[in-house]
Parts: sequence; structure tokens; C-alpha cells
Amino acid sequence: MAYDIKNVFYLDTMEKITKDTAGSGSSQLDLSAYIDPIARGRTKGTGLAIYKVHWSMVDNDNSAKPWDDAEAGTMQAGMIAGLGAGDTVTGAGGATSAAYAMSNNLLISTCSFFGPKSQIANACTTVDAFPNTTVDPSEKVPYVIVRDNACILYTVGENFVDDYLLSVRLECAQITLDQATLNQLLRTQTV
Repeated sequence: MAYDIKNVFYLDTMEKITKDTAGSGSSQLDLSAYIDPIARGRTKGTGLAIYKVHWSMVDNDNSAKPWDDAEAGTMQAGMIAGLGAGDTVTGAGGATSAAYAMSNNLLISTCSFFGPKSQIANACTTVDAFPNTTVDPSEKVPYVIVRDNACILYTVGENFVDDYLLSVRLECAQITLDQATLNQLLRTQTV
């Protein structure tokens, strides 16, 4: 599959991060229309190749204001394949550190947010505010999803003073998979 305008399209989802609340939340993206992991006769199974992941976080009050230097707040977020966590509000999820670890075979992309005030309070001047990504797929080696959903999973460490919208846009394409590759992906993407 070529990484070009003919084959690549966008999918996106977002989640509201509730102010003054710590803990985890999630937003599920249904991918069942793009994936068919069952080969039938001469028809091969299909998966969804994720080439790039773009993160955004904006204030929920529609002001479109940039981050204020007084904004604290810290957060870890990840796009995770086949999680099936559904849509949960901030504090109602149950994410663990392992969800964001490189050893998680379901992890497509992960990023961190450190509000400007949190960086100043911790004398940190080397971290970009957002997104501070630690893993991403690539154009040459995409992450191929063969499960029927992917979720934004996030964990707020230090509360935010406003409600924020965390969103993700995926550059992706449907691809056909030979049976050996499909079987390997199904094994590694077991929850």
C-alpha cells in the first residue's frame, strides 16, 4: 500500500478532560468498518495501517486561547488498539502505567503533557508543553490494527484549572494482509 493521497485518509476522536479531576478516562473509536480479520476463500483479511498520529489539546470554553503560563496540569495519553475501554469520563477509567509502556503491544502512540506552571514549579525547561511524544508509527513501518476499535486513554496526574479537549487524528489506510501476517497481528493484539 502506498503512502499517498489516493490511499491515506483520516480518522479522529476526542475526549473532554474534566477540570479539578485526576485519574484516567477514555474515548473509543469504532474501526469495525475498516477491518476484517477473516480471510474468505481468495479474499484476504484487511487491517488498518496507522502511519501518523497527531495530538491536540485545547480549552473547552471555545476561546481558542493558547496555553497560559499559569496553567498547571500534567497528563499522559495514549492511542491504544483493541482496548475496548469505551467512553469514560476523567477519573472513571482504570489505566495503569503498563498501558503507556513500550512493552504494550497495543500501544500505537503515546504522549505527555506538562503545563507551563508544572514545568516552572519543577525547574524544568527542557520539556515541550505538548505533545511530548515518546512512540509513534511511521510511513515506512505503520502500526497495523486488526481489532475493531482503538481508544484514547489518558491519565491526569496534576489537575487542570479548565476543561480541555484532548483529540487525536490518525493518518491511515486499509491494507490487505496475508494469512501469516494476519495471524501474527491477531496474536500480538490480544488484550
